[in-house]
Amino acid sequence: MHVTTCKLPCPEIADQFLLRRDMTFLNHGSFGACPRPVFAIYQQWQRTLEAQPVEFLGRCLSERLRQARMSLATFVGAPADDLVFVPNVTYALNIVARSIPLQPGDEVLGITHEYGAIERTWRYVCLQHGATYVNQPVELPVTTPEQLVEQIWRGVTSRTRVILLSHITSPTAIIMPVAEVCRRARAAGIISVIDGAHAPGQIDLNLQALGADFYAGNCHKWLCAPKGAGFLYVRPEHQAALEPLVVSWGWQPPTPLSGSFLAYPEGRPLQAYYEWMGTDDPSAFLSVPAAIEFQHRHQWVDVRHACHELLYAASQQILALTGTAPLTPDDEHWWGQMRSLPLPPCDPALVQARLWHEWRVEVPCFTWQGQPLIRISVQGYNTPTDIDRLLTGLQAVLSTL
Repeated sequence: MHVTTCKLPCPEIADQFLLRRDMTFLNHGSFGACPRPVFAIYQQWQRTLEAQPVEFLGRCLSERLRQARMSLATFVGAPADDLVFVPNVTYALNIVARSIPLQPGDEVLGITHEYGAIERTWRYVCLQHGATYVNQPVELPVTTPEQLVEQIWRGVTSRTRVILLSHITSPTAIIMPVAEVCRRARAAGIISVIDGAHAPGQIDLNLQALGADFYAGNCHKWLCAPKGAGFLYVRPEHQAALEPLVVSWGWQPPTPLSGSFLAYPEGRPLQAYYEWMGTDDPSAFLSVPAAIEFQHRHQWVDVRHACHELLYAASQQILALTGTAPLTPDDEHWWGQMRSLPLPPCDPALVQARLWHEWRVEVPCFTWQGQPLIRISVQGYNTPTDIDRLLTGLQAVLSTL
């Protein structure tokens, strides 16, 4: 079993990453991986901070963050003033979930494909307010975006206050039709909250066109920034409603308005409430422009396409090996550089452990909705040889179960 006919546009990209050479790493989706040049910039920012902390944090940080935010804003298609840096999506969506004024009887609609930490966040908040988290089933396989949207919308009732949806789902790696869901939510007066953890760097983004009320993304996954770099996008009409998780120097007493929303005092932008939480290391945020530049320099659109083709070839062989059917059609509208495929009946935790210990292949295997799955990530550093090792190891492991 091999896919050696697939070629990546820049084989030397693998040399740019810090990953160990004694393994096959097919789990970029969990925590990402940072290229050497970007990591060097990250360390440079850390050294600059340590050389003169007062100047760095007290006199220069605000402008440096503004410049980094402008670079990110261009990349994701949003005004820089509507973005704020945060450590990760979980942090960002905790801000959102704890700020929306839910009432007893309200419903927050999610689907069965959501990331566990985010689902728990909303369940926790609903419990505090007497609201209900609705875990709407979206069954697979799916064949059309319209079919998927209709499955989601079946969970909407007159009590639905918020719709939570992943742009790219974590367990099933499906690109969701979020623009249409956001459009329908806005028409129905429902707040749309999008978990974009896997989107930046894996698919093109234009957050203004997407139409979400709130959108959170990670830069340390597919954009390959250092760990701890994420962002929250908030439409202007909702910014005054947000409440900081940590109150620090950026906070000032709000000015009451009519209704349930509060306004920031004049001249207090969104960033003042969230980007200065006291002494911290902002180096990951400041390194985001370097990650964007790294991908531009290496023609990352071509890299993404080549990774998709390599993953497609791997998918065909894995499906033939396992005798299973794919969860979605085979094109870039449904999945990009990450794909989940069904495994035959097995203990997926054992399969994952054996692939690592016996074959040094790092790839997640798990059970979702009673179905064993393997989720394969292909990034620019991966090669057909990596896929060959996965295929050989998977065949060996499954044959002995």
